[in-house]
Amino acid sequence: MGSKEARPGLSGDSAEKPASEPGSGGNEALSPAGSVEARRSGLQQAIEFFGLKRSIVGLLSMVILVGMGEHMAEQFLPLYLTALGAGFLSVGFLNGMDNLLGALYSFPGGYLADRLGTKRALLVFNLLAMFGFAIVILVPKWPAVFIGAIFFLSWTAISLPATMSLVAKVLPKNKRTMGVTVHSLIRRIPMALGPIVGGALIYYYRDKYIAMYGFEVGSPMGIREGVQVAFGAALILAVVAAIAQQILIEKDPPKKPGEAETLVEKNPLKMWRQMHPSLRNLLISDILIRFCEQIPYAFVVIWAVGTATQKGPVNTVEFGILRTIEMATAILIYIPVAYLADKGQKKPFVVMTFIFFTLFPVVLYFSHTFWMLAFAFVIRGLKEFGEPTRKALIMDLAPEDRKAAMFGLYYLIRDTIVSIAAFASGFLWVKSPGLNLFTAAAFGAIGTIWFALRGQDLSGPREKPAEA
Repeated sequence: MGSKEARPGLSGDSAEKPASEPGSGGNEALSPAGSVEARRSGLQQAIEFFGLKRSIVGLLSMVILVGMGEHMAEQFLPLYLTALGAGFLSVGFLNGMDNLLGALYSFPGGYLADRLGTKRALLVFNLLAMFGFAIVILVPKWPAVFIGAIFFLSWTAISLPATMSLVAKVLPKNKRTMGVTVHSLIRRIPMALGPIVGGALIYYYRDKYIAMYGFEVGSPMGIREGVQVAFGAALILAVVAAIAQQILIEKDPPKKPGEAETLVEKNPLKMWRQMHPSLRNLLISDILIRFCEQIPYAFVVIWAVGTATQKGPVNTVEFGILRTIEMATAILIYIPVAYLADKGQKKPFVVMTFIFFTLFPVVLYFSHTFWMLAFAFVIRGLKEFGEPTRKALIMDLAPEDRKAAMFGLYYLIRDTIVSIAAFASGFLWVKSPGLNLFTAAAFGAIGTIWFALRGQDLSGPREKPAEA
């Protein structure tokens, strides 16, 4: 080691001095230059660890802004529909429509992302969502909800292939799970805060009407006004998101003449032939698991909050808190799970995810107080255990030059089939909430067993796709 001892307060040239002798306290490390360099090094390490490239930061900004508006309003659409005079079947229909549109938009979304480039495609998708928000704001009738939903429900589904493609382009393969995880984690911030703000708006207008007119607590008055204000805020945030996205997300590198047409596959049947058998097995199990999720999905808020004629165990603000508990649980597990998944096998994390999907409807059935519901929503948060890992697995198994299109095809097939269960969910709920919840759990159990037995991890030998 060095022979000189550094004196406190004289650290400006510490970079040029040899290291201090033992016992000197190592004051060179405390120099302003050294401290700045250490902070810069630490920041750089954090940026590299989380995969925070400029385009990823732009993407995450968009996710927060659009997501905040989306979850302020959409979470309470079942209550809004019933407040406008629609019945439980319309709630199930909206859920089925959400899944079907998500399916139909996924492949075109992937195609447009590959064809137009990520930046321009995301702008188009944002404009569609804004148009849908505007319809619901301007026309406070329940049929207008379904018309507007054609546009604003599309945002997540149509933009997801572009989002995953951007992650795959910007980040190296050993950072993709972390990149998808950071995206999923950031998505949970508006998912956690949006329902609280939306619930508070409904609660405010409800109390206002009770104070003015003496309506009962179960009255739909306040729900309509609160949800419409939430959609107004969603429209403003979407505009800001579109501006931020165009500033921060970098353009795709220019393609050679004719390259776009040769790389972008328009025919989903040809894409299906290029899908790896291991990805097909994941798809089958994922369909069964989404049956488990979507059959009760739209009715969770009704189970918790109740309706105008039958009050539930919590109010809209408390339901927002429950959603925050769910998202906080998901956020806490995302980073460590992503780190471990990038280092080793992905399959065990996906299996654990499917188990939590299966448990949620069972636990929800026995939840009739706030604290039991809080426990159920912790389980619901834990179902995100391996969700980023599952998405990263899809991207790893997709062809390198057609990742967005393959991701879109996967969701096209999955959500088209799952929409059948979502459309049927209203009939099951009218028959019996218990029938709805336990039917969902049965599908979850089958899907979990299928993937545990048939699912393949990338750490094993890769199967070749079927020949076109």
